[in-house]
Order: sequence, then structure tokens, then C-alpha cells
Amino acid sequence: MTDQNTVPTITLNDGKTIPQLGFGVFQIPAEETKAATLAALEVGYRHIDTAEMYGNEKEVGEAIEASGIPRDEIFVTSKLNNGFHDHDAAIENGKKSAELLGGYIDLFLIHWPLPGVGDFVETWKAMEELYRDGTARSIGVSNFQTHHLNRLRDETTVTPSVNQIEVHPYLTQDPLRAYGAEHGIATEAWSPIAQGLVLDNPTIERIASALDRTSAQVVLRWHIQRGDIVFPKSVTRSRVEENFALFDFELSDEDMTDITTLNKDERTGPNPDEFNYIPS
Repeated sequence: MTDQNTVPTITLNDGKTIPQLGFGVFQIPAEETKAATLAALEVGYRHIDTAEMYGNEKEVGEAIEASGIPRDEIFVTSKLNNGFHDHDAAIENGKKSAELLGGYIDLFLIHWPLPGVGDFVETWKAMEELYRDGTARSIGVSNFQTHHLNRLRDETTVTPSVNQIEVHPYLTQDPLRAYGAEHGIATEAWSPIAQGLVLDNPTIERIASALDRTSAQVVLRWHIQRGDIVFPKSVTRSRVEENFALFDFELSDEDMTDITTLNKDERTGPNPDEFNYIPS
């Protein structure tokens, strides 16, 4: 089994480090989350990605406590619920998430910019308070476009450490990733295999066959070599192990180019400029 120490880390703009490979718990039911997270920690993952809206922060926290691994050896990301963008609600719910996740959050994100619903700049100022008081050791955003990031740059003090966005071979997001690189904002890739849509692509299958790897491993390795942070999710132990085994092979420059040119700007999730869902 791959040793956890082989997982590379990325240094964020605030000096904190984040494991480049993590385990995502999106769409894992709360009653299955503790077991799934424990399995991931046993395999060697030390980065867990959750969110208030996933409804399973409590179970992630329980898994961390049950694992016996010191809290400071596990990097935990969570995200602010879309219904709590008002200043006081953001502060209150950020602190609640921290309590559930072992006393603090390693990385706390605004989940969506929510066009036409409140003002994400004011929400970000609340996030800055959570950063300053230690509730969140790093703060960032999710699903922000360049124009959102420009507003934060112009109107606030702390640059987001991360922008978590949909990225996969059919949606490479190169201009947005380049903006992040220029301004010191790391890119995290959600939906890294496009909900499985890219796995039977002939180019990816050809590369996987040549390397004696699975298509998923090839795509996840492509993300790693591009410098993005990625957190695949599965409740199947063998798949969790497979997704971790990415550090004993490399893609050639030609392989990387071939995969990148599959881009067709095709989303599997909502457009951030249109998505304004508020949980009831």
C-alpha cells in the first residue's frame, strides 16, 4: 500500500500546507460517512473534504476522533452553507462546523457565490474574522469565477488560499486556473472524473492500457501533475485504495497534452453565475 508520506503537499498563500490528494464525502449519506472516512484514513488519506450542506460534518468528526490519529495530522476542509451568508450566521455556523470537526477547520470555504442573493464580499469579511480568530486556519472560496475573485481582490484584505471549482478533462478551466496561479490561489478540482463520463474516453483508455492503470487513476494523476488538489470519493474500499495509488507512476508530456486537449468546456454541475440554491 502506498505510504501516506508519498502524497505531495501544496503550500498555500498563508504558509499552511495541504495534501494534494484528499478524500471527498459529497453525496455519502451521513450514516455511511463515519465508516467511509475511517476506511480512507486507514488507507492513508490525511485530507478530508466535507461541507455544511453535505450534512455529514458530525460523522467526519466522529471518524477522526475514532481513528486515533492526532487531529493536527489530518487536514479537514468544510464549506459555508448557502443559507448562512449573512455576517452573523456565517460566524455562528463556522464555529459550529469547527466544533464538529475537532475544534477548528483547516480550510473553510464559501461554497457558492450565489448571484443575486446577498453580497459574497460581506460574507468574505465574516470569513476573514473566522480566520483571524483561529476558527479556520485557512479560508478560501468554491465555484468563484474570475470576476468574483476580482471583487474580493479589490474590496477585501485576505486573498483566498484556494478556489475549489469543477475541473476534469472535459472542463479544464485553464484561464481560471491561470488566474489563480497568478494571484497565489491554489485550485482544487471537484468532479475530477466528470462523474465517470471521461472514463471510457478512447484517449484515456489508451493511456491507461499502456500504463497498466485504470482510467480513473490516469485522470487523477493528470490532475496531480497539473498541480491541482483533488479529492475523489467512493464508499468502496478497493476503489478508495485504487484512487490513492497515484504516486508510483507518471504521465508523459504527450499523455498530459492528449488529455488536456479533450476539453470541451462541458460542465457536469451548475454554472456558478446562475446557481443560487438556498437550502430550505
